[in-house]
Amino acid sequence: MRIAVSTDERTGVAEAVVEGLRRRGHEPIPHGALVEDERPDWAWASERAARDVAEQRADQAVVCCWTGTGASIAANKVDGARAALCADAETARGARRWNDANVLALSLRTTSEALLEEILDAWFDARPSEDTGDRDNVRHLEEI
Repeated sequence: MRIAVSTDERTGVAEAVVEGLRRRGHEPIPHGALVEDERPDWAWASERAARDVAEQRADQAVVCCWTGTGASIAANKVDGARAALCADAETARGARRWNDANVLALSLRTTSEALLEEILDAWFDARPSEDTGDRDNVRHLEEI
């Protein structure tokens, strides 16, 4: 899969996210502080990654900032992006399953490399639910 990745600084697990995606066979599309010619601020970088998903240049995205909150908020402003701030594997699994989240938001401050591996495994192993109620909820997001 093509995965857009953004971060506002090269600290914490920023580089490990890209490496973890490559190890899993994905093609990272870097944004923000990961490239030289883009504005690295979290709002701009996260928007770029989310737009890649919404405009089908990427299948999913991972957006990062110090807390992960700003990255999540910025990504969720893009129509078609469903970002979830995940601090553990179970939240990542649930976000994919019940919310059909297509943007994973991470905290550079609190996510260790070991935790990152667990979160990425859960995120990419989970599949969106086919339950009618779950699908209705996801469809309703477009109406809000």
